[in-house]
Order: sequence, then structure tokens, then C-alpha cells
Amino acid sequence: MLHAETLATAATLLQAMQARSLTLATAESCTGGLIAAALTAIPGSSATLLAGYVTYSNAAKQATLGVSAETLRQHGAVSRATAIEMVQGALRTAQSDLAVACTGIAGPDGGSEAKPVGLVFIGCGGKGRPVCAHGFVFPGDRAAVRAATVDAAFALLRAELLGI
Repeated sequence: MLHAETLATAATLLQAMQARSLTLATAESCTGGLIAAALTAIPGSSATLLAGYVTYSNAAKQATLGVSAETLRQHGAVSRATAIEMVQGALRTAQSDLAVACTGIAGPDGGSEAKPVGLVFIGCGGKGRPVCAHGFVFPGDRAAVRAATVDAAFALLRAELLGI
């Protein structure tokens, strides 16, 4: 379930993008489409959101977004490098002005000492602009990690908009 604050943030972001005639694509792994769901819960989002890609498997990341096999082999699916390539792939595939992507370990299983449960990388970028990606370790259960990821993705997207 999406929180009212998350939906309010989504509405604010959409208004800011619409005021600038900017389009957006999402590329999600650990959230399974929650970022796109929050955006599409807002009436009129179709004017901004061009596409939402849920690329849960490595094969989907490669086939849909063009994440390189070398990146996945060298850094893993949960990495800054993969988040960056997911953003780049979403921008290219959707032909959007902006893209946001996330990849992580929502738990309760799948973590390790090097990559604990709650580790998430979120990337954001725009056409002709450098892509940034940040790592986070969010506390809580699977639902909490996923919700925190959506909120952090919106925060990065807001920062990207301020830089345009």
C-alpha cells in the first residue's frame, strides 16, 4: 500500500515535470513496479510517464534495458554500475527526458555480508546529463525496504529536476 505522503510527492513531481514538458521512464527491480504505481495513481500521469520497466531478473535487465553481461558479472545485479546502466537503458528505450531506476535486496533472504538485506542502489538521470546512482541500506522488513526505495527514488528525481 502506498502512503499518502508518497502519493503527494508523486503528484508534486509530476506537476513539476509537466510544467517543463518533461517525460519520464522508470526501471525497477526490487520494487517490482511500485515507483510506476505511485506515479500512475495520479490522474494525468500519462502526460509524463512514458514507460515503466520491471526487470527483476538479470536476463530481463539485459534484454529490456541493455545492461551488459560484463557489468552483471563484475558488479552484480545489486550495484551502482547496474543502476546506472538501467537508467541509461530506460532513457534509450523509452526515449524519455528523465529516468529513475532501482535495484536491491528487499529480503528477507538474499543478503550477504558484502551486500546485506536492505541494500539498494537508485539511479537517476536525463538526456544529455550524467547519470547519478546512490547506495542505501534501508532498515525493516521487505515492505519497509520497498517503500523506502520509492521515497528515495522520488527524492533523487526531485534533485535531478532542480538541476535542470
